[in-house]
Amino acid sequence: MSRGFVKEDDQEEAPIIPPRAALPAGETNYVTPHALQELKNEEEELIEERANLDKENDTERRRAQAFIDGNLKLLRERISTARLLDPKDQPEDEVRFGAVVEFTQDNINQKFQIVGVDEADVKNQKIAFVAPIAKAVTGKKVGDKIDFKLGEETRKLEILKITY
Repeated sequence: MSRGFVKEDDQEEAPIIPPRAALPAGETNYVTPHALQELKNEEEELIEERANLDKENDTERRRAQAFIDGNLKLLRERISTARLLDPKDQPEDEVRFGAVVEFTQDNINQKFQIVGVDEADVKNQKIAFVAPIAKAVTGKKVGDKIDFKLGEETRKLEILKITY
């Protein structure tokens, strides 16, 4: 149909749905029990938000529904591919998914927890299992020393403590 016969108001643009945290192709979507519960809570909130949409303008309501539906689709894909790994089931003497790793680097003690991509939050000392430093320490034990390459620089790390 020619654009001459279409009203401008009928030309709705698809909403831009922000992507979820990146999960590299071929990687398993590991999640902690806490993260899986958070994903399910987010799904419930989106369903409730969609059910309670109160937009008087029909176009705005459709746009809001499309935005929520797009987010729900991405979220449900993430939930359906989630592989639950409970940190309590990991070997206590080795760095694995869910571990809180305390280490020293240049005489500065630091710590972080290895989590899934949706739970990662640097401010709260949680890093994704796909992060280079997480990969470098995975499988290591207390006392192990690691040469961790960060760009052109190599940093020396020593594992001090592992907890779950």
